[in-house]
Amino acid sequence: MRQWVFNLWRAAGSAEQEAQLTADHLIGANLAGHDSHGVGMVAPYVRSLQADELQLNQSISVVTDAESLLVVDGNRGIGQSMAYQTMELAVERARRNGVVIVGLRNTHHIGRVGHWAEQAIAAGFASIHFTNVVSRPIVAPHGGRQSRFGTNPLTVGLPRRNAPPILLDFASSAIAVGKVRVAYNRKGPAPAGVLIDHEGNPTTNPAVMYEEPMGALLTAAGHKGYALAMVCDLLGSALFGGNTSHPPRLRVPGLYNNMLAIVFDPSRFGAGEHFEQEAKAFIDYVQSAKRVDADTPIEVPGDAERRYRVQRAQALPLDTGTLRTLDEAALAINKLRGSALPPASSLIAH
Repeated sequence: MRQWVFNLWRAAGSAEQEAQLTADHLIGANLAGHDSHGVGMVAPYVRSLQADELQLNQSISVVTDAESLLVVDGNRGIGQSMAYQTMELAVERARRNGVVIVGLRNTHHIGRVGHWAEQAIAAGFASIHFTNVVSRPIVAPHGGRQSRFGTNPLTVGLPRRNAPPILLDFASSAIAVGKVRVAYNRKGPAPAGVLIDHEGNPTTNPAVMYEEPMGALLTAAGHKGYALAMVCDLLGSALFGGNTSHPPRLRVPGLYNNMLAIVFDPSRFGAGEHFEQEAKAFIDYVQSAKRVDADTPIEVPGDAERRYRVQRAQALPLDTGTLRTLDEAALAINKLRGSALPPASSLIAH
């Protein structure tokens, strides 16, 4: 599957590194258990390419450079490359100055934001990310029954020297819309308590997000998720020149992100040993609580992704609906570029 996704973007016109970054990122999301941000995103990306919204082989442009404060423009480039370039620059500046704040604006969908925190972690840096989504509104404000903004995630990565890192990465909506897409492709129900129909009534039918009349996602934790979504839209975009999700900014089928990332070297605080001791003691204490289910461990942020990577090391579970969208994407690229990419379903062991 990784090779097939790479081949698709090469056939679409991406340079080798861009195709590889995109394939690695999408497969990596599936491996981490986030099917919402995995290969199921290929079809929406291809539709965006067909509509001339997604631009291939772009480089970030530095708009503002105040050394430890940067604004870069993604030029509507494929987000897996634009965010990678942005984080490479952020890590270099954080290494030099101890900290950097960088605003990435006007980039196509950057996928699973935890991936970019992991890029910082791999270099030994902590990071905080506020991200907004500019596309068709899909989340209703608290107290509302019409969608008005995107899933706007918050992400935090904390490296540890001799233990797995802490990685917080969640949407401000009740669940990521991609998880609803997975349920829709599987022709199964969405979880209870996360969707409303066009009249504002609770529903578990995922079709309300993809068929008229359209419904909406709810925010996580009611008014708290709503407030976080508002902050992500403004702090994660408008503050440094990015667009928020309101008409006439909305561009469909384009799927755009803006992201504010704070990347810093935790060793500069001079409390590295204290942090390691406190983190271990605190986590040990939290996990010592009596469990609701004796067979279900108390996990810390990042454990779920590590668990999924072990479970999925040999194979990815792909439903027939997702495979169908991949085959349709291959046909679209073949028609657009005159290529001969085989359908993904021909490569899959059922």
